[in-house]
Amino acid sequence: MKSTQKTAYFGAMLGLAIICGYVEMLIPFDFGVPGIKLGLANIVALVILYKNGFLPALAVNIARVLLVGILFGNAMGIAYALCGGILSLIVMCLLKKAPVFSTVGVSVAGAAAHNIGQLSAALPIIGLKAVIFYLPFLLLAAVVTGFLVGLGAALIIKRVRLSKSR
Repeated sequence: MKSTQKTAYFGAMLGLAIICGYVEMLIPFDFGVPGIKLGLANIVALVILYKNGFLPALAVNIARVLLVGILFGNAMGIAYALCGGILSLIVMCLLKKAPVFSTVGVSVAGAAAHNIGQLSAALPIIGLKAVIFYLPFLLLAAVVTGFLVGLGAALIIKRVRLSKSR
């Protein structure tokens, strides 16, 4: 793939991830515990991870977090999302290599890692007691949302022919 094609492809994937994140903000999704989100943009991250590898997925994910944070969020939100997103991608990349994990399993582990990464970033601010209180709820939510995101990503990976540039 030519460099201009790569730029267009990853730009389109970045745009899709931003749109998924924006659509997610429009969906009323409240379980009474702050911080639980569907993670629709992670479908794009998973597709890139499986089709293009770790570094492109990391680059698109970091760019998405920074752009969405600048447009709609704040510095703390960016810090939490970066910690969660980077840890999540590292875990998903490692588990993707193990033949025992399906795309859904990789997604669930990534969702749990994302929550752990965000709570680790929040630990100095909110304290250990709050983190310990929130963690079980966030991990339970990670199983559900990670499962749904993993199913969506698996369908896309299986059915859509995407470029395999590295």
